Amino acid sequence: MKFFPAQKLFSLFANDMAIDLGTANTVVYVRNKGIVLNEPSVVAVKSNSNRVLAAGKRAKDMLGKTPENIIASRPLRDGVIANFELTESMLRYFIRAVHNNRNTLVRPRMVIGVPSGITQVEKRAVKDSAMQAGARSVETIIEPMAAAIGAGLPVDEPTGCFIVDIGGGTTEVAVISLKSVVFCRSIRVGGDEMDRSIVQYVKRKYNLLIGERTAENIKMEIGAALLDSNSEKQQMDVKGRDLVTGVPKTIKLSAPEVNEALLETIASIVDGVRVALENTPPELSSDLVDKGIMLAGGGAMLKGLDELLKKETGLPVSIADDPLFCVVNGIGKVLENFDFFKEALME
Repeated sequence: MKFFPAQKLFSLFANDMAIDLGTANTVVYVRNKGIVLNEPSVVAVKSNSNRVLAAGKRAKDMLGKTPENIIASRPLRDGVIANFELTESMLRYFIRAVHNNRNTLVRPRMVIGVPSGITQVEKRAVKDSAMQAGARSVETIIEPMAAAIGAGLPVDEPTGCFIVDIGGGTTEVAVISLKSVVFCRSIRVGGDEMDRSIVQYVKRKYNLLIGERTAENIKMEIGAALLDSNSEKQQMDVKGRDLVTGVPKTIKLSAPEVNEALLETIASIVDGVRVALENTPPELSSDLVDKGIMLAGGGAMLKGLDELLKKETGLPVSIADDPLFCVVNGIGKVLENFDFFKEALME
Protein backbone atom coordinates (compact mmCIF):
# COMPACT_ATOMS: atom_id res chain seq x y z
CA MET A 1 0.00 0.00 0.00
CA LYS A 2 1.27 3.47 -0.90
CA PHE A 3 1.38 6.03 1.93
CA PHE A 4 1.29 9.79 1.43
CA PRO A 5 2.78 12.43 3.76
CA ALA A 6 -0.02 14.21 5.70
CA GLN A 7 0.39 17.48 3.75
CA LYS A 8 0.35 15.67 0.40
CA LEU A 9 -2.73 13.64 1.38
CA PHE A 10 -4.54 16.80 2.56
CA SER A 11 -3.89 18.52 -0.79
CA LEU A 12 -5.37 15.56 -2.62
CA PHE A 13 -8.64 15.86 -0.71
CA ALA A 14 -8.97 19.60 -0.05
CA ASN A 15 -10.12 20.56 -3.53
CA ASP A 16 -13.66 21.81 -2.91
CA MET A 17 -14.44 24.83 -5.10
CA ALA A 18 -16.52 27.98 -4.96
CA ILE A 19 -17.30 29.29 -8.45
CA ASP A 20 -18.67 32.65 -9.49
CA LEU A 21 -19.85 31.68 -12.98
CA GLY A 22 -20.35 35.18 -14.31
CA THR A 23 -21.33 36.47 -17.73
CA ALA A 24 -18.10 38.48 -17.98
CA ASN A 25 -15.68 36.59 -15.71
CA THR A 26 -15.42 33.20 -14.04
CA VAL A 27 -13.68 33.29 -10.66
CA VAL A 28 -12.68 30.11 -8.80
CA TYR A 29 -12.00 29.89 -5.06
CA VAL A 30 -10.46 26.69 -3.68
CA ARG A 31 -11.04 25.77 -0.06
CA ASN A 32 -8.11 26.71 2.22
CA LYS A 33 -6.30 28.39 -0.70
CA GLY A 34 -8.50 31.37 -1.64
CA ILE A 35 -8.97 32.73 -5.18
CA VAL A 36 -6.86 30.70 -7.60
CA LEU A 37 -8.34 31.66 -10.97
CA ASN A 38 -9.94 34.76 -12.47
CA GLU A 39 -10.54 34.53 -16.21
CA PRO A 40 -12.99 36.01 -18.73
CA SER A 41 -15.97 33.68 -19.43
CA VAL A 42 -14.92 33.09 -23.03
CA VAL A 43 -14.04 29.85 -24.80
CA ALA A 44 -12.51 29.22 -28.25
CA VAL A 45 -13.18 25.92 -30.02
CA LYS A 46 -12.50 24.29 -33.39
CA SER A 47 -15.78 24.54 -35.31
CA ASN A 48 -15.57 21.03 -36.85
CA SER A 49 -14.54 19.07 -33.74
CA ASN A 50 -15.57 21.31 -30.80
CA ARG A 51 -12.06 20.80 -29.38
CA VAL A 52 -11.23 23.56 -26.87
CA LEU A 53 -8.26 25.61 -28.07
CA ALA A 54 -8.32 28.22 -25.32
CA ALA A 55 -10.46 29.61 -22.53
CA GLY A 56 -10.31 32.74 -20.44
CA LYS A 57 -8.02 35.65 -21.38
CA ARG A 58 -6.44 33.90 -24.37
CA ALA A 59 -9.89 33.17 -25.81
CA LYS A 60 -11.08 36.73 -25.09
CA ASP A 61 -8.15 38.09 -27.10
CA MET A 62 -9.49 36.07 -30.05
CA LEU A 63 -13.02 37.59 -29.95
CA GLY A 64 -13.87 39.07 -33.35
CA LYS A 65 -10.48 38.06 -34.75
CA THR A 66 -10.86 34.35 -35.54
CA PRO A 67 -10.81 32.57 -38.93
CA GLU A 68 -13.85 30.52 -40.03
CA ASN A 69 -12.63 27.24 -38.49
CA ILE A 70 -12.35 28.71 -34.95
CA ILE A 71 -15.29 29.97 -32.90
CA ALA A 72 -14.60 32.25 -29.89
CA SER A 73 -17.72 33.07 -27.90
CA ARG A 74 -19.23 33.75 -24.49
CA PRO A 75 -21.25 30.68 -23.43
CA LEU A 76 -23.17 32.70 -20.80
CA ARG A 77 -25.59 35.52 -21.52
CA ASP A 78 -27.47 37.61 -18.95
CA GLY A 79 -26.04 35.52 -16.13
CA VAL A 80 -27.33 32.18 -17.42
CA ILE A 81 -26.08 29.45 -19.74
CA ALA A 82 -26.70 30.18 -23.41
CA ASN A 83 -24.60 27.26 -24.72
CA PHE A 84 -24.54 24.15 -22.53
CA GLU A 85 -21.69 22.29 -24.30
CA LEU A 86 -19.37 25.31 -24.40
CA THR A 87 -20.02 26.09 -20.72
CA GLU A 88 -19.18 22.50 -19.79
CA SER A 89 -15.98 22.64 -21.89
CA MET A 90 -14.99 25.96 -20.32
CA LEU A 91 -15.62 24.68 -16.77
CA ARG A 92 -13.62 21.53 -17.41
CA TYR A 93 -10.76 23.63 -18.82
CA PHE A 94 -10.74 25.88 -15.73
CA ILE A 95 -10.97 22.95 -13.28
CA ARG A 96 -7.96 21.32 -14.95
CA ALA A 97 -6.08 24.63 -14.80
CA VAL A 98 -6.80 24.92 -11.07
CA HIS A 99 -5.42 21.42 -10.47
CA ASN A 100 -2.47 21.97 -12.84
CA ASN A 101 -3.83 19.19 -15.06
CA ARG A 102 -3.27 16.59 -12.32
CA ASN A 103 -5.87 14.09 -11.23
CA THR A 104 -7.00 14.22 -7.62
CA LEU A 105 -8.30 11.35 -5.51
CA VAL A 106 -11.66 13.01 -4.92
CA ARG A 107 -13.86 14.90 -7.35
CA PRO A 108 -14.50 18.39 -5.95
CA ARG A 109 -17.68 19.55 -4.26
CA MET A 110 -18.76 22.81 -5.89
CA VAL A 111 -20.85 25.74 -4.71
CA ILE A 112 -21.81 27.96 -7.66
CA GLY A 113 -23.30 31.46 -7.61
CA VAL A 114 -26.34 31.96 -9.88
CA PRO A 115 -28.67 34.93 -10.55
CA SER A 116 -31.74 35.15 -8.31
CA GLY A 117 -34.06 35.22 -11.34
CA ILE A 118 -32.79 31.87 -12.63
CA THR A 119 -35.43 29.35 -13.73
CA GLN A 120 -35.45 25.67 -12.68
CA VAL A 121 -34.35 24.70 -16.21
CA GLU A 122 -31.44 27.17 -16.12
CA LYS A 123 -30.43 26.00 -12.64
CA ARG A 124 -30.46 22.39 -13.84
CA ALA A 125 -28.22 23.40 -16.78
CA VAL A 126 -25.68 24.95 -14.36
CA LYS A 127 -25.67 21.84 -12.15
CA ASP A 128 -25.43 19.44 -15.10
CA SER A 129 -22.54 21.44 -16.63
CA ALA A 130 -20.60 21.30 -13.36
CA MET A 131 -21.30 17.56 -12.86
CA GLN A 132 -20.22 16.78 -16.44
CA ALA A 133 -17.09 18.88 -15.88
CA GLY A 134 -16.08 16.68 -12.94
CA ALA A 135 -17.91 17.78 -9.77
CA ARG A 136 -18.82 15.30 -7.03
CA SER A 137 -21.81 17.35 -5.89
CA VAL A 138 -23.11 20.81 -6.79
CA GLU A 139 -24.88 23.34 -4.59
CA THR A 140 -26.12 26.72 -5.80
CA ILE A 141 -26.45 30.06 -4.00
CA ILE A 142 -28.03 33.21 -5.36
CA GLU A 143 -25.47 35.90 -6.18
CA PRO A 144 -26.91 38.71 -3.98
CA MET A 145 -26.75 36.42 -0.93
CA ALA A 146 -23.13 35.48 -1.77
CA ALA A 147 -22.26 39.16 -2.41
CA ALA A 148 -23.74 40.19 0.96
CA ILE A 149 -21.71 37.49 2.75
CA GLY A 150 -18.58 38.49 0.82
CA ALA A 151 -19.11 42.17 1.67
CA GLY A 152 -19.18 41.29 5.37
CA LEU A 153 -22.84 42.18 5.97
CA PRO A 154 -24.46 40.54 9.05
CA VAL A 155 -26.78 38.28 7.01
CA ASP A 156 -27.40 35.96 9.98
CA GLU A 157 -28.84 38.69 12.21
CA PRO A 158 -32.49 39.90 12.40
CA THR A 159 -31.62 43.15 10.68
CA GLY A 160 -32.03 44.46 7.13
CA CYS A 161 -29.07 44.14 4.74
CA PHE A 162 -29.54 45.85 1.36
CA ILE A 163 -27.21 44.67 -1.42
CA VAL A 164 -26.94 45.76 -5.06
CA ASP A 165 -24.74 43.37 -7.07
CA ILE A 166 -24.04 44.74 -10.57
CA GLY A 167 -22.51 42.01 -12.71
CA GLY A 168 -21.83 41.64 -16.41
CA GLY A 169 -25.24 40.28 -17.40
CA THR A 170 -27.52 41.00 -14.45
CA THR A 171 -28.05 43.45 -11.60
CA GLU A 172 -29.29 41.79 -8.42
CA VAL A 173 -31.04 43.93 -5.81
CA ALA A 174 -31.90 42.18 -2.54
CA VAL A 175 -32.95 42.74 1.06
CA ILE A 176 -31.57 40.01 3.33
CA SER A 177 -32.27 39.06 6.94
CA LEU A 178 -31.62 35.88 8.99
CA LYS A 179 -29.76 34.13 6.10
CA SER A 180 -32.85 34.44 3.92
CA VAL A 181 -33.95 36.77 1.14
CA VAL A 182 -36.84 39.03 2.18
CA PHE A 183 -37.16 40.61 -1.27
CA CYS A 184 -35.10 40.20 -4.41
CA ARG A 185 -35.25 41.61 -7.91
CA SER A 186 -33.08 40.49 -10.80
CA ILE A 187 -32.72 42.95 -13.68
CA ARG A 188 -31.16 41.61 -16.84
CA VAL A 189 -28.97 44.65 -17.37
CA GLY A 190 -25.39 45.10 -16.22
CA GLY A 191 -21.91 45.86 -17.48
CA ASP A 192 -22.51 44.19 -20.86
CA GLU A 193 -25.64 46.27 -21.47
CA MET A 194 -23.64 49.42 -20.69
CA ASP A 195 -21.05 48.36 -23.29
CA ARG A 196 -23.75 47.72 -25.91
CA SER A 197 -25.29 51.14 -25.17
CA ILE A 198 -21.94 52.81 -25.89
CA VAL A 199 -21.58 50.82 -29.15
CA GLN A 200 -25.05 51.93 -30.29
CA TYR A 201 -24.48 55.57 -29.26
CA VAL A 202 -21.20 55.86 -31.22
CA LYS A 203 -22.79 54.13 -34.22
CA ARG A 204 -25.82 56.44 -34.16
CA LYS A 205 -23.97 59.72 -33.56
CA TYR A 206 -20.72 59.23 -35.48
CA ASN A 207 -21.51 56.42 -37.98
CA LEU A 208 -18.58 54.58 -36.41
CA LEU A 209 -18.64 50.87 -35.65
CA ILE A 210 -16.70 49.82 -32.55
CA GLY A 211 -16.45 46.47 -30.76
CA GLU A 212 -17.71 45.66 -27.27
CA ARG A 213 -14.14 45.41 -25.97
CA THR A 214 -13.48 48.99 -27.11
CA ALA A 215 -16.77 50.06 -25.50
CA GLU A 216 -15.71 48.41 -22.23
CA ASN A 217 -12.43 50.35 -22.28
CA ILE A 218 -14.36 53.60 -22.90
CA LYS A 219 -16.66 52.84 -19.94
CA MET A 220 -13.71 52.13 -17.63
CA GLU A 221 -11.68 55.16 -18.76
CA ILE A 222 -14.24 58.00 -18.98
CA GLY A 223 -17.60 56.43 -18.09
CA ALA A 224 -19.50 58.00 -15.17
CA ALA A 225 -23.01 57.73 -13.73
CA LEU A 226 -22.80 61.25 -12.30
CA LEU A 227 -20.59 63.93 -13.84
CA ASP A 228 -18.53 66.38 -11.81
CA SER A 229 -16.34 69.33 -12.84
CA ASN A 230 -13.33 67.05 -13.43
CA SER A 231 -15.04 64.25 -15.36
CA GLU A 232 -16.90 66.66 -17.65
CA LYS A 233 -13.62 67.65 -19.32
CA GLN A 234 -12.39 64.08 -19.94
CA GLN A 235 -11.98 62.87 -23.53
CA MET A 236 -10.73 59.75 -25.23
CA ASP A 237 -9.58 58.80 -28.73
CA VAL A 238 -11.80 56.01 -30.12
CA LYS A 239 -10.87 53.94 -33.17
CA GLY A 240 -13.39 52.07 -35.29
CA ARG A 241 -14.70 51.54 -38.82
CA ASP A 242 -16.50 54.37 -40.60
CA LEU A 243 -19.86 52.96 -41.77
CA VAL A 244 -20.03 55.42 -44.69
CA THR A 245 -16.58 55.03 -46.23
CA GLY A 246 -15.75 51.59 -44.78
CA VAL A 247 -12.25 52.66 -43.68
CA PRO A 248 -10.80 52.90 -40.15
CA LYS A 249 -11.31 56.25 -38.41
CA THR A 250 -10.53 57.92 -35.06
CA ILE A 251 -12.91 60.21 -33.19
CA LYS A 252 -12.76 62.05 -29.87
CA LEU A 253 -15.41 60.94 -27.39
CA SER A 254 -16.17 63.03 -24.28
CA ALA A 255 -17.30 61.91 -20.83
CA PRO A 256 -20.69 63.73 -21.10
CA GLU A 257 -21.40 61.75 -24.32
CA VAL A 258 -20.59 58.44 -22.57
CA ASN A 259 -22.80 59.51 -19.65
CA GLU A 260 -25.64 60.16 -22.12
CA ALA A 261 -25.12 56.70 -23.64
CA LEU A 262 -25.30 55.05 -20.20
CA LEU A 263 -28.35 56.95 -18.87
CA GLU A 264 -30.98 54.36 -19.81
CA THR A 265 -29.08 51.41 -18.28
CA ILE A 266 -28.32 53.35 -15.10
CA ALA A 267 -32.00 54.38 -14.85
CA SER A 268 -32.99 50.66 -14.91
CA ILE A 269 -30.65 49.97 -11.98
CA VAL A 270 -31.99 52.97 -10.00
CA ASP A 271 -35.58 51.80 -10.68
CA GLY A 272 -34.68 48.30 -9.42
CA VAL A 273 -33.34 49.80 -6.18
CA ARG A 274 -36.50 51.90 -5.74
CA VAL A 275 -38.79 48.87 -6.26
CA ALA A 276 -36.82 46.88 -3.66
CA LEU A 277 -37.06 49.75 -1.15
CA GLU A 278 -40.82 50.03 -1.74
CA ASN A 279 -41.22 46.30 -1.03
CA THR A 280 -39.09 46.23 2.13
CA PRO A 281 -41.06 45.63 5.38
CA PRO A 282 -41.17 48.77 7.60
CA GLU A 283 -39.09 47.29 10.45
CA LEU A 284 -36.29 46.42 8.04
CA SER A 285 -36.65 49.79 6.27
CA SER A 286 -35.80 51.52 9.54
CA ASP A 287 -32.53 49.51 9.68
CA LEU A 288 -31.60 50.76 6.21
CA VAL A 289 -31.73 54.42 7.33
CA ASP A 290 -28.52 53.77 9.31
CA LYS A 291 -26.96 50.87 7.40
CA GLY A 292 -27.81 52.07 3.91
CA ILE A 293 -27.03 50.31 0.63
CA MET A 294 -23.99 48.19 -0.19
CA LEU A 295 -22.76 48.04 -3.81
CA ALA A 296 -20.90 45.01 -5.15
CA GLY A 297 -19.89 43.56 -8.52
CA GLY A 298 -17.78 45.06 -11.31
CA GLY A 299 -20.48 47.61 -12.18
CA ALA A 300 -20.16 49.12 -8.68
CA MET A 301 -16.83 50.61 -9.83
CA LEU A 302 -18.56 52.88 -12.38
CA LYS A 303 -17.57 56.38 -11.31
CA GLY A 304 -20.28 58.34 -9.49
CA LEU A 305 -22.79 55.47 -9.20
CA ASP A 306 -22.69 55.50 -5.40
CA GLU A 307 -23.25 59.29 -5.35
CA LEU A 308 -26.16 58.98 -7.79
CA LEU A 309 -27.90 56.31 -5.69
CA LYS A 310 -27.33 58.37 -2.55
CA LYS A 311 -28.93 61.36 -4.29
CA GLU A 312 -31.89 59.31 -5.59
CA THR A 313 -32.68 57.36 -2.39
CA GLY A 314 -31.47 59.66 0.40
CA LEU A 315 -29.74 56.65 2.02
CA PRO A 316 -26.03 56.19 2.75
CA VAL A 317 -24.37 54.18 -0.05
CA SER A 318 -21.04 52.37 0.25
CA ILE A 319 -18.97 50.23 -2.11
CA ALA A 320 -17.69 46.85 -0.87
CA ASP A 321 -13.94 46.62 -0.20
CA ASP A 322 -13.37 44.18 -3.05
CA PRO A 323 -16.47 44.62 -5.27
CA LEU A 324 -15.22 42.50 -8.18
CA PHE A 325 -14.63 39.44 -5.97
CA CYS A 326 -17.47 39.94 -3.47
CA VAL A 327 -19.58 37.08 -4.84
CA VAL A 328 -16.76 34.49 -5.01
CA ASN A 329 -15.43 35.51 -1.57
CA GLY A 330 -18.95 35.06 -0.21
CA ILE A 331 -19.28 31.62 -1.82
CA GLY A 332 -15.83 30.81 -0.42
CA LYS A 333 -17.01 31.70 3.11
CA VAL A 334 -20.00 29.39 2.59
CA LEU A 335 -17.60 26.61 1.54
CA GLU A 336 -15.35 27.18 4.58
CA ASN A 337 -18.34 27.32 7.01
CA PHE A 338 -20.74 25.04 5.20
CA ASP A 339 -22.90 24.01 8.17
CA PHE A 340 -23.34 27.62 9.37
CA PHE A 341 -24.39 28.93 5.94
CA LYS A 342 -26.36 25.86 4.79
CA GLU A 343 -29.69 27.72 5.12
CA ALA A 344 -28.43 30.39 2.72
CA LEU A 345 -28.12 27.89 -0.16
CA MET A 346 -30.83 27.42 -2.80
CA GLU A 347 -33.08 24.39 -2.38
